[in-house]
Amino acid sequence: MKINKYNSLVFALLFAFGLSGQAQTKQWTLEECVRYALENNITIKLTELDVKNAVIDKRGAFGSYLPTVSGNASHSWNVGLNQDVTTGLLRNQTTQYSSVGLNAGVDIYKGLQNQNTYRRAKLSIIASQYQLVKMQEDISLNVASAFLQILSNKEDLKVKKEQLAIDEKRYARSEEMVNAGTIPRGDLFDLKATVATDRQNITVSENNLLISKLSLAQLLQLKEFADFDVVDDTEVKDENNIMAQSPIDIYNKAKETRTELKLAQTNLEIAEKNVAIAKGAYQPTLSGFYSFTTRASYSDVVTGATPNLNNPTSQIGFVEGTNQAVLENNFTPILGAPQPVFDQFSDNKGHSFGLQLSVPIFNGFSVRNNVERSKVSLEKSKIDLEQKSLDLQRNVYTAFTDAKGALNTYESSTITLEARQQAYNYAKEKYDVGLMNSFDFTQAQTLLTNAQSDVIRTKYDYMFKIKILEFYFGIPIVPIITK
Repeated sequence: MKINKYNSLVFALLFAFGLSGQAQTKQWTLEECVRYALENNITIKLTELDVKNAVIDKRGAFGSYLPTVSGNASHSWNVGLNQDVTTGLLRNQTTQYSSVGLNAGVDIYKGLQNQNTYRRAKLSIIASQYQLVKMQEDISLNVASAFLQILSNKEDLKVKKEQLAIDEKRYARSEEMVNAGTIPRGDLFDLKATVATDRQNITVSENNLLISKLSLAQLLQLKEFADFDVVDDTEVKDENNIMAQSPIDIYNKAKETRTELKLAQTNLEIAEKNVAIAKGAYQPTLSGFYSFTTRASYSDVVTGATPNLNNPTSQIGFVEGTNQAVLENNFTPILGAPQPVFDQFSDNKGHSFGLQLSVPIFNGFSVRNNVERSKVSLEKSKIDLEQKSLDLQRNVYTAFTDAKGALNTYESSTITLEARQQAYNYAKEKYDVGLMNSFDFTQAQTLLTNAQSDVIRTKYDYMFKIKILEFYFGIPIVPIITK
């Protein structure tokens, strides 16, 4: 029973380590790399925040259609000689006073500026979404380039290791031949230097491969990239048969699908709205307003009056001609407790409302200057759209020519490699029977290695240029969906 438990524990540990090893050696496909980058790249996340800001701006532009409403309230203490705001009497007293108000205003007509601002905000959302798509497309191409660079470095390292293995076997065989006196010892020194050079080349290739993996992992924003690796997909293929298309067909398709043209067109429409908004400042504005106020006092109020017995009358003037004094009766006010606060709020409320018209007459040319600036921006947007169209046409034709040239170069390098391989095989046969010296054989081997490197370089250059053509034709590596 103990043995069974021990065996079970060992099996569980081996299974766990096996799973861990599989997790560490996960190999990413190109599609997985692109999808991960689109979801996690920091630059894309920042651009997504720009889209959110544009949505907030649209909400703010819609708010300009709505009335503005504000409320206010205050409570004050007045100490010493002051006027009761409710009775109007000056008295030396301490009073408290509360007021409540509500103000509302609404734009009735503002030169269509609010409407054009709202329309511009909607266009800004579209522009920010196009900008996001453009960023995603750029990241996708960068990921594809980094991915293919890893594959290229992998193949280069494989060739270098195979070359080292061949040279080590040659060195071991040559050492036996030197000991047997078949070949001079100088040939052995040449082979020893060749093996050392091969190992140095492997070190360089390993560093290049590590750096290319690190570059792609950083592009994907991977936190753990020590064991990052990609699938060894080295097949040269044109799945979408893009090379069968003509440059004019690719360009016509690109005009319909390319994001940079859509973005430039949207920016042109935004510039047109800016001109309309600036011109709206020439027109009169009409707004409506409404105000409600009420107040309450906490001091005593006058409830009546009684004759002043100590000073019953006071002179207020003279009769013209007779100089007879004019008197009036003096009264002493009778004070009582103030009314309840809510009753005062109800009794003292007031309303005001109306319309306000503002007609611009002269404003130091500020409106005119704004209109002129917006017109200049509009012209720049028109030129930018035209330039983007010309750039797209040039880029499509250049990309097609580059892809065609890369294919021809790849095919030529493949033919060269086949010839170099045959030449190497022939040289090896002569070297093995002593009809060729070590130096000449090393030259044939170097030419073969260079031909292998050229095939690797031209192959992945062609594969990347195919991806660029597919992008212009509206075929992304993975579907791009805006959030």
